[in-house]
Amino acid sequence: MSETEPRTAQTEQADLEAEQAPSTPPSTRPHTGRRRNEAAHRAILDAALQLLADSDGTPVTIDAIARTAGVGKQTVYRWWPSKGAVLLDALADRADQDVHGPDTGTLRTDLRAFVATTFDAAQRSTTASALRTLAREAARDPHLADLMRTFTAARRTALRELLSRGLERGELAADADLDLIVDQVYGVFWYRFLLGHAPLDPTTAERLADTLLTTNAPT
Repeated sequence: MSETEPRTAQTEQADLEAEQAPSTPPSTRPHTGRRRNEAAHRAILDAALQLLADSDGTPVTIDAIARTAGVGKQTVYRWWPSKGAVLLDALADRADQDVHGPDTGTLRTDLRAFVATTFDAAQRSTTASALRTLAREAARDPHLADLMRTFTAARRTALRELLSRGLERGELAADADLDLIVDQVYGVFWYRFLLGHAPLDPTTAERLADTLLTTNAPT
């Protein structure tokens, strides 16, 4: 088969079987299948996020994701059932990498770090473009609207869990409304991110975290 001939499910299966076949003893030739799978998985996530960032409203397809990642379509479908699942995984993966939700034992330190890294991560070029595209297109594409809701719900849950730890340690008032605090954090974030009227910088993150903790301090 030439290097430019399209890959099929059969050829990919043959490649996979060839990877798994023990042609030499493990002691003399370490198995590389897992490393190749991890590399392909990462390439697909990176390709999906880049395509979403560059799409400017053009639908992102499985074909495009596979082509950009340098894999066959069946490799994508091996891990994800749809393009929405790939895009959601790509956004969630990037957020998990970039946004730190530490458990230092002090809510003030944890909340400052979470808000600061959320602000910083969203302003990186690829992530910022992808989020703006998603927010804009969600208004007219029900599929992307569902994707947006699922992604934001996951980020809200991460922040709420951080606040719940502080509540259990007595660092928040017993009647503190955790969902309202989450709304306030992400309300500031999305308002400034989408309108760009004021910065999302470390100083803002620190002041926002401190204001919320002071307002909800135990008596």
